[in-house]
Amino acid sequence: MRLFRAATLLALMAGMLLSTPARAAQDFVALAKDILIGTDAERSAAAETFIARGDVDMVPTLVLLMRIGGSHVVTQRVLKELTGEDLPNWRAAMRYQEAHPEITPHPSYYDLKLWYWGGIDRDFLDLFALPIDRDAMRIRFEEITWGGNRFDNIPSLDNPAMIPAAQADYMLDDDLVFGVEINGDTRAYPLRIMGWHEMLNDVIGGVPVALAYCTLCGAGVLFETQAAGREAPFVFGSSSLLYRSNKLMFDRATKSLWNQFTGEPVSGPLAQSGIALTIRPVAITSWADWRAQHPETQVLSLETGHIRDYDSGVVYREYFASPDLLYPTVTDETRLLQKDYVYGIRVAGGAKAWPITAFEKSPVINDAVGLSNVVLVGDASTRTVRAYDRGAHQFTWKNEQVTGPGGVWQVSEAALVGPSGKRLPRMPGHVAYWFAWDGYLGAESDLYAPPG
Repeated sequence: MRLFRAATLLALMAGMLLSTPARAAQDFVALAKDILIGTDAERSAAAETFIARGDVDMVPTLVLLMRIGGSHVVTQRVLKELTGEDLPNWRAAMRYQEAHPEITPHPSYYDLKLWYWGGIDRDFLDLFALPIDRDAMRIRFEEITWGGNRFDNIPSLDNPAMIPAAQADYMLDDDLVFGVEINGDTRAYPLRIMGWHEMLNDVIGGVPVALAYCTLCGAGVLFETQAAGREAPFVFGSSSLLYRSNKLMFDRATKSLWNQFTGEPVSGPLAQSGIALTIRPVAITSWADWRAQHPETQVLSLETGHIRDYDSGVVYREYFASPDLLYPTVTDETRLLQKDYVYGIRVAGGAKAWPITAFEKSPVINDAVGLSNVVLVGDASTRTVRAYDRGAHQFTWKNEQVTGPGGVWQVSEAALVGPSGKRLPRMPGHVAYWFAWDGYLGAESDLYAPPG
């Protein structure tokens, strides 16, 4: 496979393109390269050819050229002629492209894009079979963009070393952690470490799982990695490719690309497999709170096998503090700002998101999602939310405790436990930036509005 891809790259770079019809693709890739690196005369001639054709199938190619070579005035002019829109830079052009799914790229686009990616890292070519079958993918190929790293250059943590809480003297009380408990096995994965690695493959309580942390979309999602019909659990890495400012992870067995947000393969051998990984509950909370509730917890060791600055507040400091996105995507800000945090649940029959700020007024919210009645217990200061299937019960927040039928109920990682021992099961959910939740679920999801 690697030798084949290397040969493919050399062929592409030599202009011996593999698309059908090969001559047409070669001609249009040559024209695109003229716009990118040609003389002024070559650039102008290529632009006039695209304009004379008048077909929007060249729009994705021009958007890609803006990413590779910047917002050159010639590229802008051709885009305006073809779209009727002023698209002054790549970010604006990408948002236009996302908003127009009816535009299908010219066949030469795929060759040009693989030529570009192959020049960055040949390993990207292992993720795509030639010729590209756009209809077999579950996301638009033209919306996949490079995230700035070489393939698999953000190293995953695979079965990393854990230490007892008492030995974690590097942790500060207000450090945030992903807290997980499965079958009595309690773990804490600090965000200050996970931000450098973004992908964790581990076994917790006998269950193989992956914690996929997309720093760009503020979402850490815990998946079971043993899928029905598969002999071995999936092991995931970060591809360094993005879709709508969300990381695309890949499995090491088949090199299929997966949507980090949904746990579904979207490209490659598994794209049409129907696999959807089971989502497990995970809580973001402070180290002080997690340690107090779970003194027996294990926590990630700093001995990860990698040299990184794991100090508090270092990784992605500027991005987390900014209201802006690093990579463009269409965002509905009529209800929430793009980087407002929400807590989302997806269940059979529906999906719903709750703004984290909703828990400032009341740490307990009785609500419903899909066919399930839920109660959510949250702390806006630490982005901590846990959700439970409440059935017909109602709950309130009284004297700093969750109060329901019979008195005070205990919040745990597995269930909400009543004074009589009745247990209401935990529901899977996770925190994310609003733009990511809305961008992937959109009209399929409801948004909670506080009373009044």
